[in-house]
Amino acid sequence: MILRLKIYGLLLKIVTYSIPFLVFKLGWWLWMALSVLFNRPGLYPSTGHLSQILFGIFVWAVFAEHYRVTSFDELFRERTGARAAWSACMATSFVLLATLFFSRNDVFPRGLLVCDIIVLLIVTILLRAVFRITWKNRVHLSKPSRLLVIGADEFALNSAVRLQRLSFSPCEIAGYVRLPGQEVCVSSHRVYELEQLSLISFRHAIDEAVIAVPAAQFPQIPQIISILKHLCLPVRAIVDLGEGVVVREKLFQLGNLQMLDLTSTPTESLDYAVLKRGFDIAFSTLVLVLAFPLFALIALLVRLSSSGPVFFVQDRIGLNGIPFRMYKFRTMRAAPQSESDTRWTTGWDPRRTSLGVFLRKTSLDELPQFINVLRGEMSVVGPRPERPHFVQEFLQNVTKYNHRHALKVGITGWAQVNGWRGDTSIEKRVEYDLYYLQNWSLGLDLRIIALTALSVVIQRNAY
Repeated sequence: MILRLKIYGLLLKIVTYSIPFLVFKLGWWLWMALSVLFNRPGLYPSTGHLSQILFGIFVWAVFAEHYRVTSFDELFRERTGARAAWSACMATSFVLLATLFFSRNDVFPRGLLVCDIIVLLIVTILLRAVFRITWKNRVHLSKPSRLLVIGADEFALNSAVRLQRLSFSPCEIAGYVRLPGQEVCVSSHRVYELEQLSLISFRHAIDEAVIAVPAAQFPQIPQIISILKHLCLPVRAIVDLGEGVVVREKLFQLGNLQMLDLTSTPTESLDYAVLKRGFDIAFSTLVLVLAFPLFALIALLVRLSSSGPVFFVQDRIGLNGIPFRMYKFRTMRAAPQSESDTRWTTGWDPRRTSLGVFLRKTSLDELPQFINVLRGEMSVVGPRPERPHFVQEFLQNVTKYNHRHALKVGITGWAQVNGWRGDTSIEKRVEYDLYYLQNWSLGLDLRIIALTALSVVIQRNAY
């Protein structure tokens, strides 16, 4: 079973890595057709972007591997595989666009790159669909793997049922082995005692042994493997550590120790650490440079409209629960810090200045937070940072509230673009923040930024 999966997995990798050779040609034809359609001369030759093709192939291979587009088992985790393909395509296009920008290549048509990326996304999704259909048709014609399940309790029975439901790897149960102290819950197959394993021989045509025991019985595994040696069978173990713990790709070697990562977050991934941080620096620098005249004008108006400092500086809780000083344009009359740290802003708050009402409605009071982004204390996109006083309160009353601090806090977030900002439900905000935590990608960040620009116009719950 594993050898078969590895062979098809290798074939998927080879085909996926080779996609750009076809894609760049199809993309050029699409670009030429659109140029003719819109009466724009397409004078760029099909061989003119050979260097971009070679570099694009390398970049695509890196991101296709990272987002598991080349992973065979991922074919059956998503209905279409569009999420992984989209993430890899967006990351590839981001790197290629940045390369063209910094290399000042004015000859290469940007429209051609857009066509290439669109074709890359479509071809990748179609390729995965072809592999999925081909595999399912092929495996149903092949002989299913016969499994000997080590364990005969309810856990082993449920594990066997789940194995038989796998559409991409058909199998049948040859028998169960009862371990000492187990209550037998199997009635449809033969159940062997552990000491009866010597009775099993090649005549039973068993292909693999699967150890199906709860996590509490893992210490028995070395003894079970020792007993199974005479069968000369490949031995697998079902690893189920309970609800919410996913083991896939979390076992790693550290010196002579094997460690299991139980609570990893996107902050420990390479694309979050490099790609997201690079985007934060580039985007915040661009905003601060382009908005500098507006920045200076707002600072002057804040200074003239009411007494007090231009900036409102307040402690907020960031990544891993570490406090930092967050900057905003002051939108309220000067008040003791103890009041601002513990009092919630309402829709008709009398503390707001006339200019402050406008700044809050348009979210322009958030502009100085791009300084926090440059300093690495915040990200452009992430859960909104909260004051220490309210964090302590929410930790006691809101389930999983502290999980949102596993990511860098942001100027805007998934909860905010869905209307959960201001004086709204904390539970709903946490729900949306946890969705962002579990589904983070650069593509999702770009979507949130676009929705944020739209929500500024709509002005929902902004006061």
